[in-house]
Amino acid sequence: MNASATDTPAPLVVAASLVAVEGIVLALLGILELFSLSSDRVVMGVTTTLFFIAYGAFLVACGWSVHRRRSWARSPIVLTQLIMLGLAWNYRDVPVLAAGLAIVALVVVVGMLHPDSIEALSDES
Repeated sequence: MNASATDTPAPLVVAASLVAVEGIVLALLGILELFSLSSDRVVMGVTTTLFFIAYGAFLVACGWSVHRRRSWARSPIVLTQLIMLGLAWNYRDVPVLAAGLAIVALVVVVGMLHPDSIEALSDES
């Protein structure tokens, strides 16, 4: 589908924007991981850094793709949000962090599953 970005429904724009922010934050966390490297965990630190940066870039690409109404990115975005909800549960002892993770994940899921978003990402004409 080659619809312009101006035709993208608001819930999808919000979801795509939040996913892009998640990707940027994840990539920044990957870069910060480099500064905590120690000689006894170099391999773990480098692989963690590479994973965070790669997955962050992938999320930014998914956010951009969904904003451009490309349906392939829907599944990775929803899967990531489900993982975020699991992380929120794991961080329930830190209520501010848990609430932040959960709220963002829920807003993205609601935005992705909104009827206008589903219609915009539909492969049918």
